[in-house]
Order: sequence, then structure tokens, then C-alpha cells
Amino acid sequence: MNSHPIPPEIADWFIARGWRVRRHQADMLAASDAGRHALLVADTGAGKTLAGFLPTLAAFAPSRTEGALPEGLHTLYISPLKALAHDVQRNLLTPIAEIDLPITVETRSGDTPSDRKKRQRTRPPNILLTTPESLSLLLSYPDSFEMFSGLKRVVIDEVHAFATRKRGDLLALALSRLQTIAPDVQRAALSATVARPETFREWLAPWGEVESVELVEGEQGAPAEVEILLPAEERVPWGGHAATWAIPQLYEEIRRNNTTLVFTNTRFLAEYIFQNLWDVNDDKLPIGIHHGSLSKEARRKVEGAMARGELRALVATASLDLGVDWGDIDLVVQMGAPKGSSRLLQRIGRANHRLDQPSRAVLVPGNRFEFLEATAAKEAVDEGVRDGESFRPGGLDVLAQHVMACACAAPFQEGELLREIRSSLAYACVDEEVWQRILTFVATGGYALQAYDKFKRIVRDTDGVWRLTHPEQAARHRMNAGIIIDSEMLEVRINSGRGRGGRSLGKIEERFAASLSPGDTFAFAGMSLEVVKLQDMEVLVKAATSNAMIPSYGGARMPLTTHLAERVRTLLADRAGWARFPDDVREWLEVQDWRSRMPGPGQLLVESFPHAKRHYSVYYTFEGWNANQSLGMLITRRMEDRGLMPSGFVANDYSLAVWGLKPVEDPAPLLSPDILRDEFIEWVQNSHLLRRAFREVAVIGGLVERQHPGKRKTGKQVTFSTDLIYDVLRKYEPDHVLLEAAWADARTRMTDVGRLGDLLDRSAEQLVHVELDRVSPLAVPVMVMIGREATPQGSVDDELLLEAESLAGAAMRVDDALH
Repeated sequence: MNSHPIPPEIADWFIARGWRVRRHQADMLAASDAGRHALLVADTGAGKTLAGFLPTLAAFAPSRTEGALPEGLHTLYISPLKALAHDVQRNLLTPIAEIDLPITVETRSGDTPSDRKKRQRTRPPNILLTTPESLSLLLSYPDSFEMFSGLKRVVIDEVHAFATRKRGDLLALALSRLQTIAPDVQRAALSATVARPETFREWLAPWGEVESVELVEGEQGAPAEVEILLPAEERVPWGGHAATWAIPQLYEEIRRNNTTLVFTNTRFLAEYIFQNLWDVNDDKLPIGIHHGSLSKEARRKVEGAMARGELRALVATASLDLGVDWGDIDLVVQMGAPKGSSRLLQRIGRANHRLDQPSRAVLVPGNRFEFLEATAAKEAVDEGVRDGESFRPGGLDVLAQHVMACACAAPFQEGELLREIRSSLAYACVDEEVWQRILTFVATGGYALQAYDKFKRIVRDTDGVWRLTHPEQAARHRMNAGIIIDSEMLEVRINSGRGRGGRSLGKIEERFAASLSPGDTFAFAGMSLEVVKLQDMEVLVKAATSNAMIPSYGGARMPLTTHLAERVRTLLADRAGWARFPDDVREWLEVQDWRSRMPGPGQLLVESFPHAKRHYSVYYTFEGWNANQSLGMLITRRMEDRGLMPSGFVANDYSLAVWGLKPVEDPAPLLSPDILRDEFIEWVQNSHLLRRAFREVAVIGGLVERQHPGKRKTGKQVTFSTDLIYDVLRKYEPDHVLLEAAWADARTRMTDVGRLGDLLDRSAEQLVHVELDRVSPLAVPVMVMIGREATPQGSVDDELLLEAESLAGAAMRVDDALH
């Protein structure tokens, strides 16, 4: 495609740096010169960001301007992370200064001083680096029409990180508004890990016209060198996730390399691995830690130390998945399973950050299933295969927020605004009925709330034009707008009678608490507790009269991607391929195959066996922890209804173990698809899942405000407000648009019901039930977690190993196989 020459000033700069203009960088300039939008898919280290900005640099090059410089805001750069915008600013200023281009660059985020924010609206820089939330706020000002009228280019970095989520919905709506203000604006999106470029081209294109978006594919880089670390003398562990067995070997890798980046999947594991490394750090090597719970100052300090080459190792979480540009990292280590090939590629790309040199990575499995997952991920990376991304209709709560932002900027005609909104793929299917419900909600709060003046935000005049009810509504909107809602922690208290809470036992994550209903029993702080009620930000409990049924989990978990799950299934079914595995892993699979069955492609294997005076059933779903946890909630409810007396369940990414006092002789009735119509709806409505989802959509949709001038509502106050409104709407307006949005969240983000539906459809056709006299080898990794779920991962790995050996001894005996 490259037919347009690089301006000589820029070409000379590349030569002076000892670089060459890569084909995809020249193609991005050619696409812009041809007036086309562009999606660039290129490996990390391929110079994507520079490629995205090359048309902007060229527009200011003297050889192209002929004395007539572009004025005002020329290019918007949208990043999912504030830190990434600051890093891009540093890297962008270098070519601007060295080529001597007359370009001003600034960032804008929540941290930007208010006086600079105000000045940026009237005298913007040539390039503004910002986030979707800050862009949406800018568009809520009346002067946004003038500010963006001359906009020529929007560059969206790491588009895969937010296009399929609510932040992507907000950005899609902002792009539609920008297209109205500046019809000739060009859109460019950048990513290293897009599996299906066509879907992202549709998302990026106005009106979904995919042909208007040029697909630019980057030059192939050196293939990554990925290896799986195995115990030097011991066997691959049966259970656990922390992989603490690898600490001595990991420390030796850190000593051998100049800079090592160690990724973990949770914040707790980051802290745990960091502490374990310090315990063996006899050389006093500078080792740092980086995750989202640290203060902004602490994160910036560590990022600066890494940029200056002062650290030998950094332990990090997903907070660095979209990492800042460090070119001298020798090795990337993934502790535990990677959960997806795209995520692994993104993390591996942090090493070297250069296209022509191979990135080096080591995967450290925590247990045997994680070894299979690591093998599947390594093979996917070797083949260059990425995980697919699922797009869904845009959130109605986000749409309501955008409508309010538009009203703050200027009065609008509802027909004109609807046409603008429909130009984004996420909202192309918004019909007149949904649109009127959205307008009614923003105008009055809805039928059940219309008597309250506080919910009256916009009003339609006799000419059919919508405008703010009062100018102060604009300030209230800007103070509260946003998409990211902090997850709250709920206090667990002993019920002291009359609905009051007594002694505190600690805190649990709201995500887990929301799944509980009165009468549920769960494990916490070494006790079995029964839920009395959830109120405000507290879980009132009493001592349970029986063992806890529901395991208690802490910390967000990354989902196992469908693509990687299918690869693990394939490894299990490929008996000829087992020979390349370590002896203990190969033996584990061979004994499983001999004593029971292997779950074949498309099959749902269920094993039932007695153990410790209970009857167990293990469902090998491979649908990820979130879906398996939800399935456990539903199956135990159905078992109770059918007199099977369930006692509890535990889930991991690969399987679900459920136990009770009576055997499950036929699991098929427990897995019929109507469980998603009956038990699922009952569970979601009776637990706090729907309340939690409603709280988030109510805040995003602007129904409940988190901040007022001079003060901010606490999480408890927000929850109290949303609970009151939720009860009113459930009773008087059950079809309210925000209840619909809350249900959409409960079905997808909170319970993974889509994957559950696929699983249940599969079980109706290919359910395989095997009855055994004792635990099977494949069941050991999930069985060893029973009774340990409430304990922080890592701290009980030694105890898990001891229990695993006992279970494994029984599982691996081959004297009485079924065959």
C-alpha cells in the first residue's frame, strides 16, 4: 500500500537514529494520506505508537506545510491508562524535539490541574493525550464544538483493552459525537493482540462500514522464546497456585539477567511472591513490586526506577499488562497459569520491546492442570494464535450518561442525536422504543420516580428540543460522570439480634458477598457461617449448624479464555502427545485414562465417587472459575429441591466438585437448560447480585451521585441510596431501563451465564457420567482445595501438598481399574 513518501525531515531522523521506517509505519501514513481510517495490528516493539502518530508528525513537517501550519487541536490520543498517556508523552516529545517540529503535546486526566484543564478547552495543544472518561467530560462543555471543530485525527491505543467493555461503549459514543463535530476526522486504532481484526474494523468504522477502515498488519518480529519451568528435583505439584516451589529457580533467573519482569494473576500473589523473593535475596538485589492497590506515588516511583534501569526485578499484576515502554527487560516470567494466549503475548511483549530480537519468557505452573494450560498457551504463542474477543450491545447505563453529557454541551433534537448514536456499532440497534425509555429516564428518573424533582435533569420544550432543567445539572454531571466503579469491601459481623451487627470478623469482597442469600453458609476466618441478612455494607451472620456449603474467595480472578480451554481439552484427548510431558504428568493422565475416562472434545465428563463419608461429583467443564462458581450455586439449589442433601462445592477454572449426603446417580436432570430460567433467576433476585449490578448502573447512568460540592458519598451511603431506589423500581416499575441494564450485567460480567448456557447445551448432547469407587487422578487438583478456599492463596501451599499426597495415593492406585 505504501505509495506516499515519508517527509524528508522525518526520514532523516530515522536514519540518524539508526532505524528504518517499517512497512506498517509507512502504510499508516499512506492510509491517512488517502483519507481512510486504519486499524494497525502489530507485535509489541514494532513501533505501533510511532506509526499511529506518523501522520500527525508529517502534517507539521515543513516540507508538507509550505509555511501554513495546522492550528489548534489536531490529534487526540486515547489510552486505557493514565500512566500510558504520560509514557507516550515522554516518548513523543523526543522525535518532536529532534526533528524540530512546532507541535505542542499535553495530557489530560483526573490528575490534571483545574487551571490547565480550563485553558485546554480554549487554547488546546496540537496533540492531547487522554482517556475515554476525560474525553467524554470534554464533550460535555459548550465550547467542545469549537475545540474539536478542526480535529483531524483520533489515535486509540491498546484498543483491545477496552473496546468490548463499557469504557469502549463510552468511547464509541464519543467518537460518534466527534464525527458530528468534525466530519472529516480520521480514526486509527492500535493493538498487538487482536484475534479477529474484522470485528474491530467494524467497531472502529462510522456506521460499521468496515471497508472504510484499512487493515494494516505489522511486520513479523522475531518469534518469542517461551519455556515452561519445571521443578529441578520434585514433581509438578497436584494443587496450589502460587508455584512457590519455583522461588529458588526464579531467583537464579533474576541473578542471571539484568532485568526480569515477574507477572502474577492477583494482587495477593504479587505480594506473596515478592515477599518470598526477598526471603531468599541474599545478594540484596533491588526488587520492586507494582499493582493496582499501591498508591499512585508508589507506582510512579517504581515505574521511574524501572525506566532508569535501577531494578533487577519487578513483580507485577495486570497493572503492567499495557506496560510502559521499557526496552531493556531481558526476561518475562509468568507465575501461575496465563489464562489466555493474547494476555500472554501482551506480557511477553514487555521483554526487549524490540521487533528484531526475540522476547524471552518463562511460564511457571502452580499445579498439573496449570502445566497443561501453560503448554497450551506456549503452543498458541508459537503458532501466533490469539484469543477471540466477544462484542456485545452497548450498555444502556452508558448511553444514558452520554445523553446527559450531550445535553450539558447544548440543547439537542432527539431524532438527530439518535441518528448520531446509531452510527456506532455498539448502539446501531437502539430502536425508537428503547430510545424513548432512555430519554424518559434521563428526564424524570422513570415512571416510578417522576414525582421527585431531584431526578428531573432534562426537559423537552414545545419545539421538541431537549435541554437541561437547570444549569447546575451540568456541574453535577461532570462531578459524577465515569465508568470505573470501585469494588467495595463488606464487613462481616456476628448478628446481635434485631438486625443489628455485633463483633466484626473481617471483610469480604462485595463481588462474593453479592452472590449470597439469607440461609446460605460459607467459610470465613476458619469458621462456618450462615448468612442472616445483607444490609448497607455489612453481612450479618451467625454460626452455622453444619459445615459451610459455599467456599469463600478473595480477589478478582482472570477468566480462562474459551480458546485456551479448548486447547487444554485437545491436549487431554491427544494420547500420543502425552509422551512429551514430564513423567509425573504423563503418568497422571495415563492412570486417569485407565481408571476412568478423559473428557473428549465437546463432552462434559462427570465423575461420581465416595470420599470421607460423603458422595462427590466432579464436573469437568473447562469454562473458567466464574462460570463454575455460578454453576455450583445453581446445582446445589437444585439438589436441595430434589432431596439430595448437598453439603458444599468448590470450583477452579477446569472443574466443579459438589458433595452431599446422597449420591448423584444421574447428573443430567441437574444440568437441564431450564436451570438458567428457574434457579438462575431465583438466585440472582434473592441474592444481592442484582442489587450490586443495579448500584453500578445507577451510578454510571447518573441516577445516584457519588459526589456533591465539597464532599463525596461513602460506599455505604451510595449503597443505601441505590437499595432504596432498587426496591421502589422492583415493586412499581420492574421494566425500568436500569433494571434491564443491571440484568445484562448480572448475566454476563458477574456470572458468565453465556458460557454456562453453552455448557448446558453441550451436556444435553454429550454428557458422560462415570461412577467410581474412589477419587480419580483428574479430580485431585480440585479436591485438595476443599476447606482451603477461605485462606489466601499461597500461604497454605505446603499443607495442600501434604493433603494432595494422601488423595493422590488413592487416586493413582491401578489395582482395580474400570476397564
